[in-house]
Amino acid sequence: MTIDPAAPGLIVRDARPADRPVIVEFNRRLALETEHKRLDAEVLDRGVARALAEPDRLRYWVAEAAMPEGPRIVGQTAITREWSDWRDGWIWWLQSVYVDADHRGRGVFKALFRHLRAEALAAPDVIGVRLYVENGNAQAQRTYEALGMRPGGYSVLEELWIHGARPSR
Repeated sequence: MTIDPAAPGLIVRDARPADRPVIVEFNRRLALETEHKRLDAEVLDRGVARALAEPDRLRYWVAEAAMPEGPRIVGQTAITREWSDWRDGWIWWLQSVYVDADHRGRGVFKALFRHLRAEALAAPDVIGVRLYVENGNAQAQRTYEALGMRPGGYSVLEELWIHGARPSR
């Protein structure tokens, strides 16, 4: 758990199974806001539940704000890990980055990023962090660059098999 002096009243901590409804909702909003996609609610809930049960698969952190009615989750991020044989170390990929609209511009993501970056730097086999961002999301790109991240010189290509629909071999 981290209390960031730059964001008073905010605590960053590992996500817990009880956080699942908020994480599911934030991921639903994230997909809609950034990619204009409506996610299958059952698949999303199952995926978040699995991640929370198996943090080696996907590890979430949440940012909690002190509110009069009690702490409230106002942001999240997660990492997956990629082994780099070229560099003999783990690269942490940030994903599921979301800050509640009412708390944007208040240092929530900065606190989340600082926390996970500190954890990455403390792990001797982690060699860096990466993320992908939608090409048209200029605001997010500026945010990430302000935190020291730079374009990596790669494009992301994909072939996804959604809901078990796999192409014929």
